[in-house]
Amino acid sequence: MKPSQASKTHLLIVTGLSGAGKTQCIKLLEDLGYFCVDNLPVALLSGFAELINRSDEPQKMTAVVIDVREGEGFWKNLQEALNQLKEQDIAYSILFLEASDEILVRRFSETRRKHPLSEDGSILNAILRERTFLSHLREKANFIMDTSPYSLKDFREKLLSIVSLIHNHTEAYPVNINIVSFGYKAGVPIDADIIMDVRFLPNPFYDCDLRSLNGLNEEIVHYVVDNSIAKEFITKITDLLQFVIPLYHQEGKSQITIAFGCTGGKHRSVAIADLIGKTLMNQGYHINFQHRDIYNDDQLKER
Repeated sequence: MKPSQASKTHLLIVTGLSGAGKTQCIKLLEDLGYFCVDNLPVALLSGFAELINRSDEPQKMTAVVIDVREGEGFWKNLQEALNQLKEQDIAYSILFLEASDEILVRRFSETRRKHPLSEDGSILNAILRERTFLSHLREKANFIMDTSPYSLKDFREKLLSIVSLIHNHTEAYPVNINIVSFGYKAGVPIDADIIMDVRFLPNPFYDCDLRSLNGLNEEIVHYVVDNSIAKEFITKITDLLQFVIPLYHQEGKSQITIAFGCTGGKHRSVAIADLIGKTLMNQGYHINFQHRDIYNDDQLKER
């Protein structure tokens, strides 16, 4: 018996930079119950998806890894394969994994693996070449993960949120929104789509009784937002986000990262990010909170 439209397989295409964590991603997806195929030739993609879709008991969760190991014709062949998936009415999402140049160089050096595009022996040159080579694919991705700051636990939690979004087709707003707070002292998040600087708001750091608290404490929230400027800012930013988020979605973007920054990333940015994130959550959006610098260390802390 042919499966109904509702039971058809959703194909997750995992791709991205070499060394960014695709192998680890596949292992985690297998733990989540996915049927996974690594390094599937692009020419077999549409046929593989159709075969799975026609099965009497289709694998509802299926993932494939496709990347530049296939060679120079990778992007052209992939475009053709994706068009075939659309013609066959096979739903798919693209998860693109990346990391900073420094992290990728270190990973290749530690494992002593050869980069698939390394011709002159330079790992960095190969990484830069691959970034350029995959730039068009990155633009088409539904989800982009920068794995540089993630521990294995963080990686798994982030992947879980993406998987939950993919398979929850009943959500009113099928957009995954990452609300990030950060401190400019530690640098701007490189994967942010929208960045808001809130350093103009009152700073609790200069109050000795409040300095040790963070932006999730009520005392800090009151200190930061109980003034006319903060309230007007929150109203205008919320209105702006309500306007632009649907436009991002219309352009095919399923993941949006909105970052709020203050000096240290502990007080003002945390309070504002939390308030605006909760407002969007109450409107039906799927929100992930990441308070990057709230604990003043180098580890990414998730709320």
